[in-house]
This record gives sequence, structure tokens and C-alpha cells, in this order.
Amino acid sequence: MKVILLTVGRLGRATEAALALDYAQRATASGRALGLGPFEVVEVEARKPGKAAEAEILLPHLKAAHVVACDEHGRAWTSRGFAGRVAQLRDDGVRRMVFLIGGADGLDPSVLSVADETLAFGPQTWPHALARAMLAEQLYRAVTILSGSPYHRD
Repeated sequence: MKVILLTVGRLGRATEAALALDYAQRATASGRALGLGPFEVVEVEARKPGKAAEAEILLPHLKAAHVVACDEHGRAWTSRGFAGRVAQLRDDGVRRMVFLIGGADGLDPSVLSVADETLAFGPQTWPHALARAMLAEQLYRAVTILSGSPYHRD
């Protein structure tokens, strides 16, 4: 199952961008044997400001995918629960999974309406750059949990 972290905004050479990419590469390397991967970070940028313009650039990437929108009102998972959900989708035959991280104002309702589910990082507000790294790390952690690696400790 291919996994894409689709994010609004370009981080360039920021530390958070490097960290997200590192975790995506680790997840790809470890996930192959489990039928997970590749894991990719895809950055898009709208030509105009606002959630509606961001929606226009995001929506074409969502076809034929199980879409998980990162949203403050979403479901908060434990790491093991999250790993189990990823495995369940893989086992159900999902071939492409897209995680969405919107811009500074969140995701447009038109994007949220096409999401299959929503994911929250807890009640705090996190910077978008850091949210990318956190999501990539949780995906890597999910792979290690599913493989039986000692990386995750309860």
C-alpha cells in the first residue's frame, strides 16, 4: 500500500522537512516486507491564499485513495491503534492512502467532505511543519509495531 503525506506549503530545507523525509524513507525501507510503502511526502502550494484555493490543488491528488484528513476534530489514536488501522486498511486491499495536512487555516470543507476519516494530533495546536514530522514518525512507528521491532515501547 502506497502512503502519501500530502501537505500544503513548501518547507524547503527546513529541519522539519528533513526529519519528515527521514522518517518516510525509514518507513519505506522497513515497510516493504509488510506490504507497506513507498512512503512519500508531497508538498503542494496554492497560487492564491485561502482554504478554497488550497482545496483546488489538493483534490486532484485524492482520486482512488483512502483519504485521512488531519483535523483538530478528528480521532486521536494510540500508536498501536494507529498501526492496527493502517494494517487493517492494507489487509482490506487499500492500495493508496493519502494523509492530508492543510495550510495555516486548516482544510476546506470540500476537502474534509471527501475524507474517509479524520486524524487529530491531540488537543494542542501544532505548527504545520512539525505536524508533518510527527505524522511521518507515527507512520514509521506503525511499521515498526507491525514488524515486531523494539522501537516502540508501551
